[in-house]
Amino acid sequence: MRRMRSMRAMSSMSSMKSARSMKSMQLCAVALFLACAAAPSGAADPQSGAPGAAGPWRALLEDHSASAWRGWKEPGFPAGWHVIGGVLSKDGPVDDLVTKDSFGDFELELEWKIGKAGNSGIFYRGTREYDHVYWSAPEYQLLDDDNAQDGKSRLTAAGSDYALYEVPAGVVLPYDHWNKSRLLVRGMHVEHWLNGRKVVEYDLQSPDWKRRVAASKFSKYPHYGLAASGVIGLQGDHPGALAVRGIRIRELH
Repeated sequence: MRRMRSMRAMSSMSSMKSARSMKSMQLCAVALFLACAAAPSGAADPQSGAPGAAGPWRALLEDHSASAWRGWKEPGFPAGWHVIGGVLSKDGPVDDLVTKDSFGDFELELEWKIGKAGNSGIFYRGTREYDHVYWSAPEYQLLDDDNAQDGKSRLTAAGSDYALYEVPAGVVLPYDHWNKSRLLVRGMHVEHWLNGRKVVEYDLQSPDWKRRVAASKFSKYPHYGLAASGVIGLQGDHPGALAVRGIRIRELH
């Protein structure tokens, strides 16, 4: 009798475990179904912030060389720029750097550190139509906001679309600290990211953008910001020290 009761108890416990297991499996299946149903078709890449495919990342800097770059004025690597341990740097005014290749839609990431009162920038879709790259290419400003003259205006402060779209205060770190920037360019849409925060967003050739260009010094250059692709540039001809590391790019399709 005791044996029969024990067997019935064991059978009951086994049934309860089986029921719990079946319920757990059903809950997992429901959760998986809901997750799949919630995921939109062609979801955005969380790293790119934009729908569509992205190519592989390509480093634009080696440990002890910068083979992807040349000078704006000279075909070689300009004097005054240095590459040591994967860090590209300059101490004062030198020739601007531009990539040897052109890029249309892309995502660019880098870390940068500016010297006291330093002033530099990242240009994109630059062409050789004019004497200077910044007469054709929009600029992501790199700056020591606290000590450089341009830091007095949010339109020309670090992270701004130089002289066109202002940037909020309090995002950039002081001089001699590493900042992280991200530039996203897809079609006419552009985003500036600084230290993990989207600080500027605009659309090239939109009515608002055209109005701002017409009211700026860039109105003298009819094709400013209109190229569908062009070089990436690093400004060197302004005062102050600049260091860049971890610069990489991937093309968007």
